[in-house]
Amino acid sequence: MSQLISFIIPCYRSMQTIEKVTEEIKDTMAGPYEIILVNDASPDDTFAVIEKLCRENENITGINLSRNFGQHAALMAGLRQAAGDIVICLDDDGQTPATEAGKLLKGIREGADVVYARYNHKQHSGLRKLGSRINDMMTRVMLGKPKKLYLSSYFAAKKFVVDEIKRYEGAYPYVVGLILRTTRNIVNVDIEHKERIIGTSGYTLGKLMSLWFNGFTSFSIKPLRIAIVTGAISAGVGFLYGLYTIIKKLFIYPDMVMGFSSLMSAVLFMGGMLMLMLGLVGEYIGRMYICINNSPQYVIREIINQKERKP
Repeated sequence: MSQLISFIIPCYRSMQTIEKVTEEIKDTMAGPYEIILVNDASPDDTFAVIEKLCRENENITGINLSRNFGQHAALMAGLRQAAGDIVICLDDDGQTPATEAGKLLKGIREGADVVYARYNHKQHSGLRKLGSRINDMMTRVMLGKPKKLYLSSYFAAKKFVVDEIKRYEGAYPYVVGLILRTTRNIVNVDIEHKERIIGTSGYTLGKLMSLWFNGFTSFSIKPLRIAIVTGAISAGVGFLYGLYTIIKKLFIYPDMVMGFSSLMSAVLFMGGMLMLMLGLVGEYIGRMYICINNSPQYVIREIINQKERKP
C-alpha cells in the first residue's frame, strides 16, 4: 500500500508563487498526497489564492491564522493537521523545488528518520546567508547539532518524529530543536536551490534574532552556563587587577594617585556584564511565565477542506 505524503507550506506574501508550488507538487507526485497551506496572516491576498486552490483541489487544506505567529508556529499548525506517513515541509516562494521531493523520500525509505535538503549554491540575500551561518553555529553550540549536518527549511520526516514534535505545547516552538531532541538519525541530500523570481524574503534581522532566541532559550541551558563562566572570568580578572593595583601602589609607585578613569572602567564593565546576565535570566523567566499562562503557539481563524485526521 502506498504511503500518504503530506506537504506542509507556511505562506506569507506568496500570492504570486504558491499556486506554482502546488502545481509542481501535483506534477511530481504519482502516489497519494495532501497539501496543507498555512497562511500566517499575510497582508496580501495569499489566503484568497489558498481558498481558490482548496475549491479546485480536495486534497489541499487551507489554514488561516488569526495573526502573524512566525514560520515555526505555522509549521506546527500544519503538522497537527497532517495525516501523512511522511511529512515534507518546504517554502512558499518556489526556491525549494518540489520537483526534487523524490530525493528526500528516497532518503527516508533508505532508513533515515529525517532528511534535510542541502544546497551547493544558495540563492539567498546576504542577510539570509549570514543568518544561516549564525544559526548553524548556534545549533552546533547550543543544541549539539553534528558539524557536518546541514539544516534547511526543506526537509522530510517520518510520522513518529512528527508525532513527537506535535507533543510540544510551549509558546515558542522551534522545529529544528524539536527534531534534534527526537532523533540523530538525520541525513542530507543535495538539491538545487532555485533563484527567487518574485518578491523578497519575509525574514528581517529582527525575525532572525527572535528565531535564535527561541532556539537557545527553549531547548538549552548552555547560555546560563556561559553566563556563569563569563561572570567567574570577569570576577577573576577584577580580583587580579585589584591585586596588581595594590602591589603597584605599595612596592612600585608609592606616590601614584589612584585613577578615577580605571575605577569607572571597571565599574562600567562589571555593571554591563551584570545587566547582560540579568537580562538573559529574565528572558528565561519571562518565557517560563508566558508558557505557564498557556499562551498559544498559534490561533486558527478557519480551516478549509479539513479532513478527518488519523488517530
